[in-house]
Amino acid sequence: MLTTLKTVYTDTRASDLAWALGREPLPALAVLNLELSGAKVQLRLLGASHQVLLEEEQGSCSETVACMPGSSTPLPLGVAKRLGEWEYEFAARVETLSGGSFAGRAQELLALVADHPNGLAGTFPGSPHAFTAMLAQRGEGQVRWRTWHAYPQEGQLVVTRTRVGVRMAAPVAL
Repeated sequence: MLTTLKTVYTDTRASDLAWALGREPLPALAVLNLELSGAKVQLRLLGASHQVLLEEEQGSCSETVACMPGSSTPLPLGVAKRLGEWEYEFAARVETLSGGSFAGRAQELLALVADHPNGLAGTFPGSPHAFTAMLAQRGEGQVRWRTWHAYPQEGQLVVTRTRVGVRMAAPVAL
């Protein structure tokens, strides 16, 4: 699903993004509710990026990547945590692209997510390449999502990927 977000586009920077786990739902500009083999996933586009809410029989998880005033947790390159019966893994990277490459990559990603039944993308007014996009899937007992946050004024694309799944028992030594 592709939507135009009804908010003023401000020149935030990729370096302003912060990561948080366990936050309450924040006000969203667009929401996509998914049922993925027993897992309820809510993809939420915020005025300042994204939030994913996951609820399953084993528990719940909330991930927020956004420009959060007062946050002291910058966007990490990687996180691995145990959440009850789950293992949570998060990774992020920043791609810096030239103007032409950025525009092409933006169009490619928006087309991919807009046509996907488990995808949500929102473009911000003021720039056709300013967007946040999210794509979720379930497989092999895990829920996974990827996100893309575009900052055309900097030529930067922040890419994240997350995996949440049931913790596997440690192999028994013989």
